[in-house]
Amino acid sequence: MPNLGELERAVMHRLWAAPGSLTARDVQEGLTTNPATTTVLTVLGRLERKGLVTRERDGRAHRYRAVGSREDHVAELMNVALDAAGDRSAALARFVGSIPPEERARLRDLLG
Repeated sequence: MPNLGELERAVMHRLWAAPGSLTARDVQEGLTTNPATTTVLTVLGRLERKGLVTRERDGRAHRYRAVGSREDHVAELMNVALDAAGDRSAALARFVGSIPPEERARLRDLLG
């Protein structure tokens, strides 16, 4: 799972929040940094190569959509982090020990 730069994260957040696919201009209009359309197209191309975004032709433009949800992405990042740990069990134990009690209870319910 690729790490994302600041603008890539902003673009992905925009795509995740959208009810459907967006054009590059739609993505650009929702960003606070106001990058050029060509910059947004470059970022969308990189995200597509990373497998996070798909595109489809819509007349002269393309429409972009996130491949998975934000939660899918976060879960994959968590797996990558656990894979990097020398001891997955120890890393999981420290993680569970660091989250609030209500989240631990929710985790127990999910496992249960």
